[in-house]
Amino acid sequence: MPDKFLPETYQEHPRHYVAVDCVIFGYDKGELKLLLYPRSFEPSKGDWSLPGGFIQENESSDQAAERILKKTTGLDNIFMEQVAAFTNPDREKAARVISLAYYALVQLDRYDESRLKEYGAAWYSLSEMPKLIFDHSEMVEQALSKLQVKAGAHLVGAALLPEMFTLTQLRHLYEAIFQRELDPGNFRKKILSLGILKRSNTKDTSESKKGAYLYTCLEKSSQEMAIGRIVKL
Repeated sequence: MPDKFLPETYQEHPRHYVAVDCVIFGYDKGELKLLLYPRSFEPSKGDWSLPGGFIQENESSDQAAERILKKTTGLDNIFMEQVAAFTNPDREKAARVISLAYYALVQLDRYDESRLKEYGAAWYSLSEMPKLIFDHSEMVEQALSKLQVKAGAHLVGAALLPEMFTLTQLRHLYEAIFQRELDPGNFRKKILSLGILKRSNTKDTSESKKGAYLYTCLEKSSQEMAIGRIVKL
């Protein structure tokens, strides 16, 4: 169909706004944390919200999510994945807005703190999360569930831990993601059996005199490659 007929055809259908909202997870001192900021405009101005914005004419939803992450944290080339589309007609009162939720994993020592202060953003532990606007709490729940599925079959330590880490540090990360304690012996046996880690000759002696060997992730253990079940859901 020629382009000249498209506007007339499309006028028969309702028009909606399309936005993206980013569930940005960070990890610090054994806790999984969430980046929130006070909404800067009405409705619900000043209430806690996920970082988000509208998709612009010349960008995809992936590009919009990457732009918002860069704007909020100063980071790019960060692992992100779409969670779901939120399409309830009444999710916002001012207009019909369809939102595509994404989740991202961020190392807390890498982000640009000055940008967070500029927007009044703050990190909250999942156990102390304030009330969020609209359906953003549901977005967080679904994002955490998707992260758990991802972490169950892919190693996510490279995204949230230092380049070198102990098995205990990796287990604590997984406990934060799955929100429960994991048996140390079983976790160690399972993670080593997958052949996705390389042990260094260096030990971390910060937690004990004997120390614990530091490990790094092998390239083949990237998040895009399934490596077998690490933790059962």
